[in-house]
Amino acid sequence: MSLLASTADLGPGVPRDPDGDAALGAVVKFHAPEVVFGVGALAEAGFAAARLGARRPLVVTDPGVIEAGWVDLLLGHLRDARLDPQVWHDLTPNPKDHEVRAAHAWYVDRGCDVIIALGGGSCIDAAKGVAILSSNDGDILDYAGVDQVTRPIPPMLMIPSTSGTGADVSQFCIVTDTERSVKVTVMGRALVPDISLTDPRLLTTMPEALNAATGLDALTHGIESYVSLAHNPLADIHALSSVRLVCGHLRTTITSPDEERARAKMAQASLQAGLAFTNAILGATHAMSHQVGGLLDAPHGVVNGVLLPHVIRYNARATPDRFVALAQAAGLEVGRAPGEEAAEMLAAHVRRLADDVGVPRGLSDLGVTAADVRQMAHTALDDACLTTNPREADEADVHRLFMDAL
Repeated sequence: MSLLASTADLGPGVPRDPDGDAALGAVVKFHAPEVVFGVGALAEAGFAAARLGARRPLVVTDPGVIEAGWVDLLLGHLRDARLDPQVWHDLTPNPKDHEVRAAHAWYVDRGCDVIIALGGGSCIDAAKGVAILSSNDGDILDYAGVDQVTRPIPPMLMIPSTSGTGADVSQFCIVTDTERSVKVTVMGRALVPDISLTDPRLLTTMPEALNAATGLDALTHGIESYVSLAHNPLADIHALSSVRLVCGHLRTTITSPDEERARAKMAQASLQAGLAFTNAILGATHAMSHQVGGLLDAPHGVVNGVLLPHVIRYNARATPDRFVALAQAAGLEVGRAPGEEAAEMLAAHVRRLADDVGVPRGLSDLGVTAADVRQMAHTALDDACLTTNPREADEADVHRLFMDAL
Protein backbone atom coordinates (compact mmCIF):
# COMPACT_ATOMS: atom_id res chain seq x y z
CA MET A 1 0.00 0.00 0.00
CA SER A 2 1.28 3.47 -0.87
CA LEU A 3 2.29 5.88 1.87
CA LEU A 4 -0.26 8.37 0.61
CA ALA A 5 -3.18 8.43 -1.78
CA SER A 6 -2.85 11.08 -4.45
CA THR A 7 -6.00 13.08 -5.06
CA ALA A 8 -5.27 12.62 -8.75
CA ASP A 9 -6.19 8.96 -8.28
CA LEU A 10 -9.70 9.84 -7.13
CA GLY A 11 -10.95 10.63 -10.60
CA PRO A 12 -12.01 13.77 -12.49
CA GLY A 13 -15.52 13.76 -11.05
CA VAL A 14 -14.44 14.28 -7.43
CA PRO A 15 -14.76 17.96 -6.39
CA ARG A 16 -11.73 19.73 -4.94
CA ASP A 17 -11.54 21.51 -1.59
CA PRO A 18 -11.01 25.25 -2.20
CA ASP A 19 -9.03 25.51 1.08
CA GLY A 20 -6.47 22.88 0.15
CA ASP A 21 -5.60 20.22 -2.37
CA ALA A 22 -7.45 17.40 -0.64
CA ALA A 23 -10.52 16.19 -2.47
CA LEU A 24 -13.93 16.84 -0.97
CA GLY A 25 -15.37 13.58 0.27
CA ALA A 26 -12.04 11.74 0.13
CA VAL A 27 -11.80 8.84 2.56
CA VAL A 28 -9.46 9.69 5.46
CA LYS A 29 -8.07 7.26 8.02
CA PHE A 30 -7.09 8.79 11.36
CA HIS A 31 -4.97 6.68 13.70
CA ALA A 32 -4.98 7.56 17.39
CA PRO A 33 -4.58 5.75 20.70
CA GLU A 34 -6.77 6.19 23.75
CA VAL A 35 -5.58 9.45 25.32
CA VAL A 36 -5.40 10.17 29.06
CA PHE A 37 -4.31 13.78 29.63
CA GLY A 38 -4.04 16.12 32.58
CA VAL A 39 -2.17 17.11 35.71
CA GLY A 40 -2.00 14.05 37.97
CA ALA A 41 -2.76 11.62 35.13
CA LEU A 42 0.22 9.44 36.10
CA ALA A 43 -1.93 8.05 38.93
CA GLU A 44 -4.07 6.37 36.23
CA ALA A 45 -1.14 4.30 34.93
CA GLY A 46 -1.90 1.21 37.03
CA PHE A 47 -5.53 1.11 35.95
CA ALA A 48 -4.55 1.72 32.31
CA ALA A 49 -1.96 -1.08 32.29
CA ALA A 50 -4.37 -3.48 33.98
CA ARG A 51 -7.03 -2.75 31.36
CA LEU A 52 -4.48 -3.81 28.74
CA GLY A 53 -4.11 -7.15 30.50
CA ALA A 54 -0.81 -6.49 32.25
CA ARG A 55 0.48 -8.76 35.00
CA ARG A 56 4.23 -8.24 34.66
CA PRO A 57 4.71 -5.16 32.48
CA LEU A 58 8.09 -4.07 31.16
CA VAL A 59 8.87 -0.44 31.97
CA VAL A 60 11.35 1.08 29.49
CA THR A 61 12.95 4.27 30.81
CA ASP A 62 16.33 5.97 31.19
CA PRO A 63 18.63 7.07 34.04
CA GLY A 64 17.55 10.72 33.85
CA VAL A 65 13.87 9.90 34.34
CA ILE A 66 14.79 7.60 37.23
CA GLU A 67 16.82 10.37 38.86
CA ALA A 68 13.90 12.78 38.50
CA GLY A 69 11.79 10.43 40.65
CA TRP A 70 9.07 9.67 38.12
CA VAL A 71 9.88 5.95 37.79
CA ASP A 72 9.45 5.32 41.53
CA LEU A 73 6.12 7.12 41.39
CA LEU A 74 5.02 5.06 38.40
CA LEU A 75 6.08 1.79 40.02
CA GLY A 76 4.02 2.65 43.08
CA HIS A 77 0.92 3.16 40.94
CA LEU A 78 1.54 -0.10 39.07
CA ARG A 79 2.01 -2.06 42.30
CA ASP A 80 -1.13 -0.51 43.74
CA ALA A 81 -2.90 -2.16 40.80
CA ARG A 82 -1.32 -5.49 41.88
CA LEU A 83 1.10 -5.59 38.98
CA ASP A 84 4.72 -6.77 39.06
CA PRO A 85 6.64 -4.24 36.91
CA GLN A 86 10.12 -4.97 35.57
CA VAL A 87 12.36 -2.01 34.75
CA TRP A 88 14.90 -1.72 31.91
CA HIS A 89 16.87 1.52 31.73
CA ASP A 90 20.17 0.93 29.87
CA LEU A 91 19.25 3.44 27.20
CA THR A 92 20.98 6.42 25.62
CA PRO A 93 19.50 9.28 23.56
CA ASN A 94 18.64 8.26 19.98
CA PRO A 95 18.06 4.55 20.75
CA LYS A 96 20.57 2.18 19.19
CA ASP A 97 19.88 -1.16 17.53
CA HIS A 98 21.89 -3.04 20.17
CA GLU A 99 19.94 -1.34 22.97
CA VAL A 100 16.65 -2.53 21.49
CA ARG A 101 18.07 -6.06 21.27
CA ALA A 102 19.17 -5.92 24.91
CA ALA A 103 15.80 -4.60 26.08
CA HIS A 104 14.02 -7.36 24.18
CA ALA A 105 16.24 -10.00 25.79
CA TRP A 106 15.32 -8.54 29.20
CA TYR A 107 11.62 -8.62 28.27
CA VAL A 108 11.84 -12.31 27.38
CA ASP A 109 14.03 -13.24 30.37
CA ARG A 110 11.65 -11.58 32.85
CA GLY A 111 8.50 -13.04 31.28
CA CYS A 112 6.91 -9.67 30.64
CA ASP A 113 3.65 -8.92 28.86
CA VAL A 114 2.42 -5.33 28.39
CA ILE A 115 5.07 -2.75 27.47
CA ILE A 116 5.19 0.64 29.19
CA ALA A 117 7.51 3.49 28.24
CA LEU A 118 8.20 6.37 30.61
CA GLY A 119 10.42 9.07 29.15
CA GLY A 120 11.14 10.96 25.96
CA GLY A 121 11.05 9.78 22.38
CA SER A 122 14.10 7.57 22.84
CA CYS A 123 12.39 5.53 25.56
CA ILE A 124 9.18 5.27 23.57
CA ASP A 125 10.94 4.26 20.34
CA ALA A 126 12.96 1.62 22.21
CA ALA A 127 9.77 0.28 23.78
CA LYS A 128 8.17 0.00 20.35
CA GLY A 129 11.25 -1.87 19.14
CA VAL A 130 10.83 -4.37 21.97
CA ALA A 131 7.16 -4.79 21.08
CA ILE A 132 8.07 -5.55 17.47
CA LEU A 133 10.69 -8.16 18.36
CA SER A 134 8.52 -9.81 21.00
CA SER A 135 6.22 -11.29 18.38
CA ASN A 136 8.12 -10.93 15.09
CA ASP A 137 11.27 -12.79 14.09
CA GLY A 138 14.61 -11.31 13.07
CA ASP A 139 16.30 -8.04 14.00
CA ILE A 140 14.79 -4.61 14.54
CA LEU A 141 16.57 -3.27 11.45
CA ASP A 142 14.69 -5.84 9.33
CA TYR A 143 11.51 -3.81 9.81
CA ALA A 144 12.70 -0.55 8.26
CA GLY A 145 10.10 0.93 5.91
CA VAL A 146 6.32 0.97 5.88
CA ASP A 147 4.04 -1.75 7.31
CA GLN A 148 6.76 -4.37 7.62
CA VAL A 149 5.46 -5.47 11.04
CA THR A 150 2.92 -8.16 10.18
CA ARG A 151 2.31 -10.04 13.45
CA PRO A 152 0.31 -8.62 16.36
CA ILE A 153 2.47 -6.96 19.01
CA PRO A 154 1.90 -6.65 22.78
CA PRO A 155 -0.24 -3.83 24.17
CA MET A 156 1.65 -0.57 24.73
CA LEU A 157 1.15 2.22 27.27
CA MET A 158 3.27 5.30 26.54
CA ILE A 159 3.95 8.05 29.10
CA PRO A 160 5.94 10.99 27.68
CA SER A 161 8.18 13.13 29.88
CA THR A 162 9.11 15.66 27.18
CA SER A 163 7.09 18.15 25.14
CA GLY A 164 7.74 17.37 21.54
CA THR A 165 8.43 13.94 20.12
CA GLY A 166 4.82 12.79 19.73
CA ALA A 167 6.05 9.19 19.76
CA ASP A 168 3.40 8.33 22.34
CA VAL A 169 0.67 8.62 19.70
CA SER A 170 2.56 7.96 16.47
CA GLN A 171 3.02 5.07 14.08
CA PHE A 172 6.79 5.73 13.91
CA CYS A 173 9.74 4.02 15.57
CA ILE A 174 13.19 5.52 14.94
CA VAL A 175 16.27 3.40 15.68
CA THR A 176 19.95 4.09 14.98
CA ASP A 177 21.74 1.55 12.80
CA THR A 178 25.11 1.73 14.53
CA GLU A 179 27.00 -0.09 11.78
CA ARG A 180 25.97 2.42 9.09
CA SER A 181 25.56 5.43 11.45
CA VAL A 182 22.09 6.24 10.10
CA LYS A 183 18.66 6.44 11.68
CA VAL A 184 16.22 3.83 10.42
CA THR A 185 12.50 4.59 10.24
CA VAL A 186 10.07 1.80 11.09
CA MET A 187 6.55 2.88 10.32
CA GLY A 188 3.12 1.28 10.36
CA ARG A 189 -0.30 1.41 11.95
CA ALA A 190 0.66 -1.52 14.21
CA LEU A 191 2.99 0.84 16.10
CA VAL A 192 0.27 3.25 17.24
CA PRO A 193 0.20 2.68 21.03
CA ASP A 194 -2.93 1.47 22.76
CA ILE A 195 -2.87 4.21 25.41
CA SER A 196 -1.06 7.54 25.59
CA LEU A 197 -0.93 9.00 29.10
CA THR A 198 0.31 12.59 29.48
CA ASP A 199 0.87 14.23 32.84
CA PRO A 200 2.25 17.77 32.33
CA ARG A 201 4.05 17.59 35.70
CA LEU A 202 6.63 15.29 34.10
CA LEU A 203 7.75 18.12 31.83
CA THR A 204 9.00 20.21 34.75
CA THR A 205 12.11 18.08 35.29
CA MET A 206 13.42 18.31 31.72
CA PRO A 207 16.79 20.04 31.35
CA GLU A 208 16.42 23.40 29.61
CA ALA A 209 18.22 22.18 26.48
CA LEU A 210 15.89 19.19 26.16
CA ASN A 211 12.87 21.42 26.71
CA ALA A 212 14.00 23.66 23.84
CA ALA A 213 14.81 20.74 21.55
CA THR A 214 11.56 18.86 22.03
CA GLY A 215 9.52 22.04 21.70
CA LEU A 216 11.10 22.76 18.33
CA ASP A 217 10.48 19.14 17.35
CA ALA A 218 6.76 19.64 18.03
CA LEU A 219 6.80 22.82 15.97
CA THR A 220 8.46 20.97 13.10
CA HIS A 221 5.85 18.21 13.31
CA GLY A 222 3.05 20.74 13.06
CA ILE A 223 4.51 22.65 10.12
CA GLU A 224 5.67 19.64 8.12
CA SER A 225 2.44 17.68 8.57
CA TYR A 226 0.34 20.67 7.49
CA VAL A 227 2.14 21.01 4.15
CA SER A 228 2.70 17.27 3.65
CA LEU A 229 1.38 15.65 0.49
CA ALA A 230 -0.63 13.39 2.81
CA HIS A 231 -2.26 16.20 4.81
CA ASN A 232 -5.97 15.92 5.48
CA PRO A 233 -8.60 18.01 7.29
CA LEU A 234 -8.54 15.91 10.46
CA ALA A 235 -4.78 16.17 10.83
CA ASP A 236 -4.74 19.84 9.78
CA ILE A 237 -6.69 20.90 12.88
CA HIS A 238 -4.10 19.37 15.17
CA ALA A 239 -1.18 20.68 13.12
CA LEU A 240 -2.31 24.31 13.27
CA SER A 241 -3.17 24.07 16.96
CA SER A 242 0.27 22.66 17.78
CA VAL A 243 2.00 25.51 15.91
CA ARG A 244 -0.13 28.06 17.77
CA LEU A 245 0.64 26.47 21.14
CA VAL A 246 4.40 26.12 20.63
CA CYS A 247 4.82 29.67 19.36
CA GLY A 248 2.69 30.95 22.22
CA HIS A 249 4.22 29.03 25.13
CA LEU A 250 7.68 27.54 24.46
CA ARG A 251 9.53 30.72 25.43
CA THR A 252 7.63 30.87 28.72
CA THR A 253 8.73 27.34 29.67
CA ILE A 254 12.33 28.52 29.28
CA THR A 255 12.01 31.83 31.12
CA SER A 256 9.51 30.61 33.76
CA PRO A 257 10.00 26.83 33.99
CA ASP A 258 7.57 26.39 36.91
CA GLU A 259 4.68 28.13 35.14
CA GLU A 260 2.11 25.31 35.08
CA ARG A 261 -0.15 26.69 32.34
CA ALA A 262 2.70 26.96 29.83
CA ARG A 263 3.82 23.42 30.64
CA ALA A 264 0.31 22.08 30.13
CA LYS A 265 -0.01 23.94 26.83
CA MET A 266 3.32 22.52 25.61
CA ALA A 267 2.19 19.03 26.64
CA GLN A 268 -0.94 19.60 24.55
CA ALA A 269 1.17 20.90 21.66
CA SER A 270 3.27 17.75 21.70
CA LEU A 271 0.18 15.55 21.74
CA GLN A 272 -1.56 17.39 18.91
CA ALA A 273 1.57 17.59 16.78
CA GLY A 274 1.96 13.84 17.20
CA LEU A 275 -1.63 13.22 16.13
CA ALA A 276 -1.02 15.42 13.09
CA PHE A 277 2.19 13.88 11.84
CA THR A 278 1.29 10.25 12.47
CA ASN A 279 -1.66 10.75 10.12
CA ALA A 280 -0.18 13.20 7.58
CA ILE A 281 3.50 12.12 7.83
CA LEU A 282 6.35 14.64 7.58
CA GLY A 283 8.86 16.03 5.10
CA ALA A 284 12.42 16.95 4.20
CA THR A 285 13.33 18.46 7.58
CA HIS A 286 12.88 15.12 9.29
CA ALA A 287 14.41 13.12 6.44
CA MET A 288 17.55 15.27 6.76
CA SER A 289 17.52 15.50 10.55
CA HIS A 290 17.54 11.73 10.85
CA GLN A 291 20.81 11.63 8.93
CA VAL A 292 22.51 14.13 11.22
CA GLY A 293 21.24 12.30 14.28
CA GLY A 294 22.44 8.96 12.96
CA LEU A 295 25.88 10.28 12.07
CA LEU A 296 26.61 12.43 15.12
CA ASP A 297 24.06 11.26 17.72
CA ALA A 298 22.94 14.90 17.82
CA PRO A 299 19.72 16.04 19.57
CA HIS A 300 16.91 15.53 17.07
CA GLY A 301 14.87 18.61 17.95
CA VAL A 302 17.92 20.89 17.84
CA VAL A 303 18.77 19.67 14.34
CA ASN A 304 15.16 20.27 13.30
CA GLY A 305 15.37 23.81 14.63
CA VAL A 306 18.42 24.49 12.46
CA LEU A 307 17.02 22.89 9.31
CA LEU A 308 13.36 23.94 9.42
CA PRO A 309 13.69 27.57 8.20
CA HIS A 310 15.66 26.42 5.15
CA VAL A 311 13.11 23.71 4.30
CA ILE A 312 10.21 26.16 4.73
CA ARG A 313 11.76 28.45 2.10
CA TYR A 314 12.40 25.49 -0.21
CA ASN A 315 8.85 24.12 0.08
CA ALA A 316 7.13 27.50 -0.28
CA ARG A 317 7.48 27.34 -4.05
CA ALA A 318 5.41 24.14 -4.19
CA THR A 319 2.59 24.94 -1.78
CA PRO A 320 2.67 28.67 -0.94
CA ASP A 321 -0.94 29.03 0.18
CA ARG A 322 -0.54 26.47 2.96
CA PHE A 323 2.06 28.68 4.61
CA VAL A 324 -0.40 31.56 5.05
CA ALA A 325 -2.43 29.59 7.60
CA LEU A 326 0.76 28.39 9.30
CA ALA A 327 2.11 31.92 9.62
CA GLN A 328 -1.20 33.07 11.08
CA ALA A 329 -1.15 30.17 13.56
CA ALA A 330 2.34 31.26 14.61
CA GLY A 331 0.88 34.67 15.51
CA LEU A 332 2.18 36.61 12.52
CA GLU A 333 0.23 39.44 10.88
CA VAL A 334 0.29 38.36 7.26
CA GLY A 335 -2.65 40.41 5.99
CA ARG A 336 -3.04 39.68 2.29
CA ALA A 337 0.59 38.74 1.78
CA PRO A 338 1.14 36.07 -0.88
CA GLY A 339 2.07 32.59 0.25
CA GLU A 340 5.79 32.80 -0.45
CA GLU A 341 6.02 36.04 1.55
CA ALA A 342 4.13 34.43 4.43
CA ALA A 343 6.52 31.49 4.26
CA GLU A 344 9.51 33.82 4.48
CA MET A 345 7.95 35.50 7.51
CA LEU A 346 7.39 32.09 9.11
CA ALA A 347 10.95 30.95 8.38
CA ALA A 348 12.33 34.09 10.02
CA HIS A 349 9.99 33.63 12.98
CA VAL A 350 11.14 30.03 13.50
CA ARG A 351 14.76 31.17 13.44
CA ARG A 352 14.03 33.87 16.04
CA LEU A 353 12.34 31.33 18.27
CA ALA A 354 15.31 28.98 17.90
CA ASP A 355 17.62 31.86 18.84
CA ASP A 356 15.53 32.68 21.89
CA VAL A 357 15.66 29.11 23.23
CA GLY A 358 19.37 28.67 22.57
CA VAL A 359 19.56 26.59 19.41
CA PRO A 360 22.70 27.04 17.24
CA ARG A 361 22.34 28.84 13.94
CA GLY A 362 24.16 26.26 11.82
CA LEU A 363 24.83 22.54 11.59
CA SER A 364 28.56 23.23 11.82
CA ASP A 365 27.98 24.25 15.44
CA LEU A 366 26.80 20.67 16.04
CA GLY A 367 29.88 19.15 14.44
CA VAL A 368 28.67 18.65 10.86
CA THR A 369 31.32 19.30 8.20
CA ALA A 370 31.09 19.83 4.45
CA ALA A 371 32.68 16.41 4.06
CA ASP A 372 29.70 14.83 5.87
CA VAL A 373 27.09 16.41 3.62
CA ARG A 374 27.54 14.26 0.53
CA GLN A 375 26.85 11.02 2.41
CA MET A 376 23.95 12.50 4.39
CA ALA A 377 22.31 13.86 1.24
CA HIS A 378 22.54 10.40 -0.30
CA THR A 379 21.09 8.48 2.66
CA ALA A 380 18.29 11.03 3.16
CA LEU A 381 16.76 9.85 -0.12
CA ASP A 382 15.91 6.52 1.56
CA ASP A 383 14.04 8.14 4.44
CA ALA A 384 10.27 7.59 4.33
CA CYS A 385 9.62 11.18 5.43
CA LEU A 386 10.93 12.53 2.14
CA THR A 387 8.12 10.74 0.30
CA THR A 388 5.51 13.21 1.53
CA ASN A 389 7.54 16.42 1.25
CA PRO A 390 5.39 18.84 -0.81
CA ARG A 391 8.23 19.71 -3.19
CA GLU A 392 10.19 16.96 -4.88
CA ALA A 393 13.83 16.86 -3.81
CA ASP A 394 16.66 14.94 -5.44
CA GLU A 395 20.12 14.36 -4.01
CA ALA A 396 21.43 17.68 -5.35
CA ASP A 397 18.51 19.56 -3.76
CA VAL A 398 19.07 17.91 -0.38
CA HIS A 399 22.82 18.53 -0.65
CA ARG A 400 22.15 22.23 -1.30
CA LEU A 401 19.77 22.45 1.69
CA PHE A 402 22.39 20.86 3.95
CA MET A 403 25.02 23.30 2.73
CA ASP A 404 22.68 26.27 3.27
CA ALA A 405 22.14 25.09 6.85
CA LEU A 406 25.80 24.40 7.53
